[in-house]
Amino acid sequence: MAADSELSHDVAVVGAGAAGLYAALTAAGAGASVALVSATPLAQTASYWAQGGIAAALAVDDSPARHLADTVQAGREAVRRSAAEVLCDEAPERVADLERLGVHFDADRRGVLALGLEGGHSLRRVVHAGGSATGRRVVRQLSALAVDEPRIDVLEGARAASARMRDGRCEGIALEDGRALRVRATILATGGAAALWSRTTNPPGSLGIGMAIAHAAGADVADLEFLQFHPTAVIGVAGREGFLVTEAIRGEGATLHGADGERFVDELAPRDEVARSIATLLAQSGATSVGLDMRAIDPARFPNVVSALRDAGLDPTHELIPVSPAAHYMMGGVVTDLHGASTTAGLYAVGETACTGLHGANRLASNSLSECLVFGARAALAGLDEPERPGATTSATTEPPAVPLARPGRATQEALWRNAGIVRTRAGLQSLLNDPHPLARLIALCALQREESRGAHQRADFPHSDPALNHHHAVVGADERPRLAEWH
Repeated sequence: MAADSELSHDVAVVGAGAAGLYAALTAAGAGASVALVSATPLAQTASYWAQGGIAAALAVDDSPARHLADTVQAGREAVRRSAAEVLCDEAPERVADLERLGVHFDADRRGVLALGLEGGHSLRRVVHAGGSATGRRVVRQLSALAVDEPRIDVLEGARAASARMRDGRCEGIALEDGRALRVRATILATGGAAALWSRTTNPPGSLGIGMAIAHAAGADVADLEFLQFHPTAVIGVAGREGFLVTEAIRGEGATLHGADGERFVDELAPRDEVARSIATLLAQSGATSVGLDMRAIDPARFPNVVSALRDAGLDPTHELIPVSPAAHYMMGGVVTDLHGASTTAGLYAVGETACTGLHGANRLASNSLSECLVFGARAALAGLDEPERPGATTSATTEPPAVPLARPGRATQEALWRNAGIVRTRAGLQSLLNDPHPLARLIALCALQREESRGAHQRADFPHSDPALNHHHAVVGADERPRLAEWH
């Protein structure tokens, strides 16, 4: 490799959503030189479109312990408690840090933060910025700070192809354009994999690239069977297919109705329950959607949602919005410790790319942006404890085969929707083992290992939870042999 094609930094962060940006800024703030790799222009990531808020115990009657209890309950006896404790303890300080960085959260005229209520939370603890524009506001501000930070080298339009390995340690990342980054620590923050399903709320790039790169480099992945389906994604509307209507709107009183006009579910139950209730009703009735009634909601409270719906020809102030579940959030990912370190030395993962066990079998609403901040900061600081950048040695740097970055074929997306959707069967999952896409096969391996129904993973042939599998996680190593591991 030519010398001018190799770039040296302390840390490489792959992905410029909330997790990647915050990790990069944290590392730079600690004095490190950072390469921030972004496949798209800054502020065009999945985090940018996130309508939810940031969950943190900020109310006078709230506490990290209450936040923890709600997280554990939503996770269906699969939450790694130590990870959840870290999140709930540190989220308030991360919100305060965002405020110091210039993010303006919604507040009343006295400056008291306006806290929202979302599914699974026992009280109001979700902060928003611009109503349902939280992701946009956060990512826009962090992007501006990253561009202005002299220690951060922003590589826009650059795509990671594979990890660079030496003697079992990750020493950087190879880019598609032939350049390579030589670093002390590589942090993967490339988002989730929900765009592998044919019906999704995610942008086209959410293909699990970081998960695939890490696994090819020998890192364990886990919990890929736990794919959360958002209950209220718009359906049947050209140009807005899969557009999600934030759960915060249900928190303010919006209701769900079947074709008969009747309510049929507790709208603020955890997402797995609401999504299954909608799917069951649609299967029984033959309908393609249920109606979301947000006519009593002040449209000024959620301006970007109302504007998007009106642009699509829907008026939420006068009519019900057609919605049904769509693939939304991957609880699983690259196995990491509480500092973002994977099982491959020198390689870290944060945000939706990672699996700390925090979310268990069902993510509590708005814990995801909190996770990006809390673990993004932890990974950045831990990465600086890695050995100095490698110099010349007698052992050669190797690169695992480049991960295919092209969008999966429609056949793979439809197969995942059909066979790894809201309800799964053994036969359907086994058919995915022959799919050409490597992550489709890994998802199937995890789902086949879990012979029960729990949270976001529903097996028609194993309809009940097995208490013997409490706190057990389906893990797949480089040998692609799945195993169940107990995490506490």
